[in-house]
Amino acid sequence: MKSKYTIIFLSALMLTSASSCKKFLEQVPDQRTQLNTVEKVSEILATAYPQADYATFTEAASDNAEDKGVNVGTLDPPNQDAYLWQDVQGRDTGTPTYYWNASYAAIAAANAALDAIAKAPDPTEYLPYKGEALLARAYAHFMLVVLYSKVYDPATANDSPGIPYVLTPEKVVFKQYDRGTVASTYALIEKDLTEGLPLIKNSAYRVPKYHFNQAAAYAFAARFYLFKREYDKVVQYATAAFPGNSFAANIRPWSTKYYDASANEMQILFTQASENSNLLLTEAPSVWARNNSSYRYGMGLNLNNEQGETNVTGTNFSGRKMYSYGVPNYTYLKFKELFIRSSPNANIGIPYTIMPQFTGDELLLNRAEAYANLGKNTEAIADLNTFASTRIRNYNATTQSITPEKIKLFYNTDDLKAGIIQTALDFKKSEFIQEGLRWLDIIRLKLPVVHNIKAVNNTDTYVTLEPEDPRRLFQLPQEVELSGVPLNPR
Repeated sequence: MKSKYTIIFLSALMLTSASSCKKFLEQVPDQRTQLNTVEKVSEILATAYPQADYATFTEAASDNAEDKGVNVGTLDPPNQDAYLWQDVQGRDTGTPTYYWNASYAAIAAANAALDAIAKAPDPTEYLPYKGEALLARAYAHFMLVVLYSKVYDPATANDSPGIPYVLTPEKVVFKQYDRGTVASTYALIEKDLTEGLPLIKNSAYRVPKYHFNQAAAYAFAARFYLFKREYDKVVQYATAAFPGNSFAANIRPWSTKYYDASANEMQILFTQASENSNLLLTEAPSVWARNNSSYRYGMGLNLNNEQGETNVTGTNFSGRKMYSYGVPNYTYLKFKELFIRSSPNANIGIPYTIMPQFTGDELLLNRAEAYANLGKNTEAIADLNTFASTRIRNYNATTQSITPEKIKLFYNTDDLKAGIIQTALDFKKSEFIQEGLRWLDIIRLKLPVVHNIKAVNNTDTYVTLEPEDPRRLFQLPQEVELSGVPLNPR
């Protein structure tokens, strides 16, 4: 499945002559209209978000996946490549190449909008959309640098290769790009983020959850500064997202509403725009909703059992219902496929999956980790208790709340800060299973990943992806070399 946009590094695949090049490059990115009104700019910004899922390959690469066994589940080459930490072959949905291309397509749309706004007779009426375009451009570049470059480390110069930061619409074929450094990439992300965030207005959108609304913008800022380890800013932006500390009403109601829902209802609820926890939703051509539980490399019997284990609360998250398509294929039914037929009577079409990019749940746990790093243990534990209270069926605050003593005992440590951080990470690992988000913590904190490999006789061998292994960086598409961009070393 190919992107409908011309994006950097792919021009050669679409242009066949000098004449056709000139004509093609005169087109705006979506080839629908000139961007000469506020409405038209707002429309193109609907495409300024990566229309691709990263969960397919990041989940398989993480420790939220296991080898279920030979002839168990669906053997899909990209799923297998990612699990084995091999360069993922193919260009279809759910691959690093597809995500890279979709991200630069989104960046092209954002740049087209910014270019049109800069040329508008009265740019002031465009300001909310300028804010959105800047945030969207920053977010796409942020995900690219996280997935395809070394992790930002404030203790180093961060002079390893970043990713090309594209600031203007592409108007030449084979334009040469420089990857810059991780440091320069982060600096440009921060510039776009801090410039765009104050311009965001929820009233600019009919359905704010599909755009960078204010809460989503704050959640992005909190995630960005968590990677930069500027923990005071994580707390600042996370707190701003929900004034009055109203997180309890803005995280997923697993132990109540979700628990009482049917399987079909659950699939609909999880990615609804009306769900308070969903801060930013995007759509992606993807079979993830269809296949995430059935891949050979995914949540199997061991990870399913892990979900039911007693945690630091002294019980388990009994409010979260697991569904099974038969051992060892399990799911939380987080996604429902939307199949768009090519015509009303056709049997072919494109499967789509709605992907939450930011949620109140992640934001709360990010703030808990930041509080702990700032030495504010009481506030951190309060956030963890808010989270846990919505995961335990018939929660009893007297007996099931998290305390410093419970943390120290459960993790066998006298270091309360380390215990709090581990609690937050364990909660995130469990909460975001089958969403691909665990990979971000693995990269950010340089966590080793252990995978089992099952032989034909069902015996296991184990392999470890160490923190400095170059395979932790997903590979760039081969064609980027045409624009002077080097691939990641192997």
